[in-house]
Amino acid sequence: MQQVVIHCSKEDEIIWHTLLANKEASLLFVNTSSFPFDANLYIDCLFEDGDNFFEVITHKPVLVNAVTITGQALQENQCRFNGWPGFYEKNGIEIAGTPTQLTCMTETLDFLQIPYRKSADVPGMFAARTVAMIINEAYFGWEEGISSKEDIDTAMKLGTNYPFGPFEWANKIGIQRVLTLLLVLSETDDRYVPASTLYP
Repeated sequence: MQQVVIHCSKEDEIIWHTLLANKEASLLFVNTSSFPFDANLYIDCLFEDGDNFFEVITHKPVLVNAVTITGQALQENQCRFNGWPGFYEKNGIEIAGTPTQLTCMTETLDFLQIPYRKSADVPGMFAARTVAMIINEAYFGWEEGISSKEDIDTAMKLGTNYPFGPFEWANKIGIQRVLTLLLVLSETDDRYVPASTLYP
């Protein structure tokens, strides 16, 4: 039986139970620093909140929810994943990192049969930067009085078959997370300059 130690919220516990259902893995959810050091994989869903919970783990793979930074900012045994709400509930996880980080992580994920897809090691990876841009454009449209938030959400869901409209996405993800990513992306690409109404 493989041991997976996860630092996460109660909502994330449900997601990981689903992702690892019927897998030969024993899950241990932790929220204090007194945790075992003999797991096969460590997962930190709360990394983006500023606490590198598993920093002391240097000899085993550590998966961290780090959307806005790149693998260069992490330890060699750490690999990024998109742990934003709504982004990994059903279809597995999006991961990114340096070649060394990806090699270490994909071997472990394959062994544990955890579904994943690789993304470029850039801020936002693929899914988060795409949705952040859609949210940003929706806010620009709303600012200009094109339509109401509710109607824009409805149009996007019906027109693209997205599970959420852009304003629903923003609320689910957290507007501050979206704004932070847009600010990072806009440093090198003006297309991501945030709409004024995204600021608190």
